[in-house]
Amino acid sequence: MRKLYFAANGVSPTTAAQVAVTTGTTIKSMLQVATPATTGIIIAEWGISFDGSAAATPIKVEFLQTDVAATVTSVTPTLWGDPNAPASLCVGGASATGHSATAEGTITATRMFDVQFVAPTNQYLKQFPLGREPEVPISKFLRIRVTAAAAVNAYCYIIWEE
Repeated sequence: MRKLYFAANGVSPTTAAQVAVTTGTTIKSMLQVATPATTGIIIAEWGISFDGSAAATPIKVEFLQTDVAATVTSVTPTLWGDPNAPASLCVGGASATGHSATAEGTITATRMFDVQFVAPTNQYLKQFPLGREPEVPISKFLRIRVTAAAAVNAYCYIIWEE
């Protein structure tokens, strides 16, 4: 039976709240999930929210698969459903599962799963209908990527099945 996993754009909170990450003003992958060489993943849900305090130019938000890793800060995915499930195979690493890209890499192929303009004072989430969830094959990278005219902080997450 497949299990659900969760990753957000920051380390899992313990005694302090989740830390929001700045979008910056150039294209930036806020979160990346790297599929292993042994299994693909099925996307159940993703979302993003911003902490802007005034209406302004909407932020371009892309949810896509790429063939090249971004350079990210490592994140260890957490269990979403079954608390006794094994750890995710989508392990953290600088060119694996992580957040806050410092380099986007030279992408040659993408598959777009969702694209939105989201106001910097707003949020967006997408749950995919059962049987119509996007699948990411082995050895690919799933990203939430933003391009903002003015920097704001963001939370984002992805929930997937392995």
